[in-house]
Amino acid sequence: MAYAATANSSLPQAAPGVLALQRAMVWLAGASSAIVFIEPSPYELVTLTAAVIFFATGVRMRLALMPLLLALVVLNIGYSIGAIQLLDRPEIATWIATSWYMAVTVLFFAMVVSEDTEARLDMLRRGLIVGGMIASLAAIGGYFHLVPGGYDLLTLYGRARGTFKDPNVLGAFLILPALFSLQSVVSDPFGKSFRNTIAFGIMSLAILLAFSRAAWGGLIITAAFMLALMVLTSRSQAERSRIIVMALVAAILAVALVAILLSFDTIAEMFKQRASFDQSYDEGRFGRFGRHILGAQMALDLPFGIGPLQFRNYFPEDTHNSYLNAFMSGGWISGVTYPALVFVTVITGFRYIFLPVPWQRTYLAIFAAFLGTVGESFIIDTDHWRHFWMMLGAMWGMYAAAAHYRAAFDPALTAEAAVRAS
Repeated sequence: MAYAATANSSLPQAAPGVLALQRAMVWLAGASSAIVFIEPSPYELVTLTAAVIFFATGVRMRLALMPLLLALVVLNIGYSIGAIQLLDRPEIATWIATSWYMAVTVLFFAMVVSEDTEARLDMLRRGLIVGGMIASLAAIGGYFHLVPGGYDLLTLYGRARGTFKDPNVLGAFLILPALFSLQSVVSDPFGKSFRNTIAFGIMSLAILLAFSRAAWGGLIITAAFMLALMVLTSRSQAERSRIIVMALVAAILAVALVAILLSFDTIAEMFKQRASFDQSYDEGRFGRFGRHILGAQMALDLPFGIGPLQFRNYFPEDTHNSYLNAFMSGGWISGVTYPALVFVTVITGFRYIFLPVPWQRTYLAIFAAFLGTVGESFIIDTDHWRHFWMMLGAMWGMYAAAAHYRAAFDPALTAEAAVRAS
């Protein structure tokens, strides 16, 4: 409460009803992010509505977010220049419009999270868990034929996709809400921990049934990274001991769940097929990694790129590399700006890990999931993943809020630094 009174003293005080409405919209944005198999999706409609409500009821642009705004504008200018000769094609125009819209959502979440940070992040966390459960139950129900006609709608090529178009995106999306649930499992009182154990198990099962190797590895690596950070940032030995013990119990139960599932022949066969590193689309001169090398060579000779969605006209498939895709779609402008934005965000993220802000636990989960997606972007196209841009915006919002928090509570900071952080 001291933070709210001190760090946010310069902010206009919203009426309780307005504050409740704003927080509810943040929750709804998180929950709706799980339903994106139609366009425009509920997520687009909710974020647009939320933006209107926030701008009508009060939200401001912090100076600390200006570099983010500049990078997003330059990135999409590069994309737009690369698409000039192709805008007569509906799919290209839609791609460009989506890219600009994703940029708007990044800025929106950054501005929203930078104020009333702890409460809004809690609502976003709750919404994402609800959304994760909706997507997971749909995926599991479809895969096991529990929903009439659901197998054809909720699966793709024998893999669960739930409320997403692609199983890979389902698996990637579920990592963050699964991490939120895992945090509760290892640190909250028994009742809440037990409920989240069930939620974590359901989401983990959906990730498994998506048969996405990147999601499998992503969940394991990001969970281990997040738990390690939780141990390092814990304020007592008892808390650290509980996290370690509960993490070990969770790992044992996860292994047992996988062993049970692999006793089903259809699941075991698909698991063996997907777990293999000997995939035909990864190998050869025009395989996934071969395309990366050839595409990088092309990028050096094409300052304006080849335009969005054009890589498939030169090679058998898309880039499956977001950093290469930035070069191909938007030339050198986007090709330099996109990785710069992503990796500046990552580097800045490490700086705030040990800052004891009230929302530190949520920060660790979002940072771990964001870092996992950054790594995954080397082998898959994440450019238009809604949850990736949501995390990016939330990260910058937390940076701005943390800088303001430090300015309010660290007497060593000068008045000039406090002004820059506001």
